[in-house]
Amino acid sequence: MQKESDLYPPLKAHFTARGLEVKGEVGAADLVAMGGEEPVIVEMKLRFSLALYHQGIERLKMTSLVYLAVLRPGGKAAKRMIRDNTALCRRLGLGLVTVRARDGFVEVLAEPGPYAPRLSKPRRAKLEAEFTRRQGDPNAGGATRHGIVTGYRQDALRCAAYLAEYGASKGAAVAKDTGVPIATRLMAANHYGWFERVGTGVYALSEGGRKGLADWDGALPD
Repeated sequence: MQKESDLYPPLKAHFTARGLEVKGEVGAADLVAMGGEEPVIVEMKLRFSLALYHQGIERLKMTSLVYLAVLRPGGKAAKRMIRDNTALCRRLGLGLVTVRARDGFVEVLAEPGPYAPRLSKPRRAKLEAEFTRRQGDPNAGGATRHGIVTGYRQDALRCAAYLAEYGASKGAAVAKDTGVPIATRLMAANHYGWFERVGTGVYALSEGGRKGLADWDGALPD
């Protein structure tokens, strides 16, 4: 069974190879390396934890060169865990190192330093489009009883409500009268199982659609 102290020898070897003098348990720090412009501090844990991040942030009061070191995780969730924690370390200005259990291989995933986030224009555009598309504020108290109300779901509800009132209709008519330009494509895709194609370009409300209208009552502004 791995112990936290098992991480120290490979980490000491790694930073020694960088030309630094390494000592363990200096003050409150697990590992301190000297020989550069400022001290290097490494905080070690077998796995990621909030306490580890708290320690790392506290050590930034003494030096900007702070690393978190963990035993490299395994299993199905390992790839995402490493990716997410690497991103978090970069945002906090912390370095991140993993140590492989079977052979002590040390991998540096992030170097400490200031983080300058890069804006994603497509993600911003998607956020703004969803905000504009959504009518009212149906998720003001968090998710509704059946989940989050999206702009797409509101469009589907408008189409379903129209069919409930007027019966089977051509997609073009639904689009014109509801103000949902993608009505025909939306009903054809039938993502929620609310619609039935009863003719060329003609759709009717399914039993699932009637239930959907009842379940999502209040998701559209009055």
